[in-house]
Amino acid sequence: MNHSHITTLGALKKANYVSRSVKEEMRNNLIERLKNGLPVFDNIIGYEDTVIPQLERAILAGHNINFLGLRGQAKTRMARQLVALLDEYIPVIKGSEINDDPLKPLSFFGRKAVEEKGDHTPIEWVHRSERYAEKLATPDVNIADLVGDLDPIKAANLKLSYSDEGVIHFGIIPRSNRGIFVINELPDLQPRIQVALFNILQEGDIQIRGFKLRFPLDVQFVFTANPEDYTNRGAIITPLKDRIQSQIFTHYPETIEIGRVITRQEVQLTENQRKQIHVPLLIEQLIEQIAVEARSSEFVDEKSGVSARLSISAYESVVSAVERRMLLNGESKGSARIGDLLAAIPAIVGKIEMVYEGEQEGAVTVAHKLIGAAIRSLAPRYFPDFDKMRDKQHPEIREKYIKVTQWFEIGNELTLENDESNKMYGKILGKVSGLDKVVAPAKKIDASNSEELLMEYLVHVLAAYSMLDKKVLEKSFTFQDYFSSIMPKGGEFN
Repeated sequence: MNHSHITTLGALKKANYVSRSVKEEMRNNLIERLKNGLPVFDNIIGYEDTVIPQLERAILAGHNINFLGLRGQAKTRMARQLVALLDEYIPVIKGSEINDDPLKPLSFFGRKAVEEKGDHTPIEWVHRSERYAEKLATPDVNIADLVGDLDPIKAANLKLSYSDEGVIHFGIIPRSNRGIFVINELPDLQPRIQVALFNILQEGDIQIRGFKLRFPLDVQFVFTANPEDYTNRGAIITPLKDRIQSQIFTHYPETIEIGRVITRQEVQLTENQRKQIHVPLLIEQLIEQIAVEARSSEFVDEKSGVSARLSISAYESVVSAVERRMLLNGESKGSARIGDLLAAIPAIVGKIEMVYEGEQEGAVTVAHKLIGAAIRSLAPRYFPDFDKMRDKQHPEIREKYIKVTQWFEIGNELTLENDESNKMYGKILGKVSGLDKVVAPAKKIDASNSEELLMEYLVHVLAAYSMLDKKVLEKSFTFQDYFSSIMPKGGEFN
């Protein structure tokens, strides 16, 4: 509807405007999108066959919704994108605090305006972006914040008594009338406050300080929550849960490929970083695998979850490590290496909650273990015959890898400095006899993985399988023969 010339209630009536509830708006606009094959959500990846169909069914059913899932699963992002399903503009009585519908005013202000001015009641048009409100549930949230209270200043200014409806100051829920209201982390809301939501959800009523308001609010409620067993801070009380018609479970990416797409979409990089720094497929896969390992680690509290923000922060840290190395060496281009994963440790330790065993190990040690587990887990993708190396029926496989370890057995060591220049990085790896030939088949997997990167990766894999000893220092990795590392110099125990 072209609304630019409609500024009064009378003009709105002449235009034959028909009011729709928020849930009707969302349902009808969703139907149009589905019919025309248009996407409902932007940049929500990995939920196409799971969460999104459930959410669409809930909207079609006109349900209030609770997203239940661990942290970092796009719950709030989906809630915010529901705004796109609202009509672009709706008319409200000008000056109304609660978006009063000119055709069906609710508040004292709205009813009085229509009563006094009739068809001359001024109206204004509100964009859908202004019809969204969000509240983080914290223990200090009270009834006045959500529903409202009496305003003594308003009473004094308007010279009204406390028994007059005009002294009410509305909370965030009435102000979300004809819009979407989201409560994040619902279990953190005190039980007595959750009780106050009963009537609002069931009947649309609100009660403020004894005023008997028949106030049929028109609100689409969306809640987000972690599983109730995650936190001792609180839970969703059963009667309230019963009034939320659809509970939709979210989840982490089901594959590391999906995780890679999400991470690449979300990372915040500068234009120069994107142009000058290359992050190979292998490094991206390892970053995602670190998060996967963390979610199943015995040292990490699985109930708290491991957010997708771990992968995002780790990716940004790795890129920054490459950028710093470029600056130190005066290089204009750079590519991420296995050693750069050490730069992700601060990002990792800040994104995991550990159980007692993890606390005993120490956050940094656990982060190193997660990186090592990721390196080992991905090895079969690049060296599928590696697990057969000890199989007597395939002596040729064992011989291929033994040629690399023999270089270390004769006393050679490989030290890779984190800040080594690109030229020296390749030169040092080239010293390991036969290493380039072993990784040749893996080069065919993806062109973004350089020969040098795969050579470095194989050395880390050999260490992960205890075929080499790896010492991790602040600025470098040192690899040597495993048995030589535990033998005293001279080769004999005293």
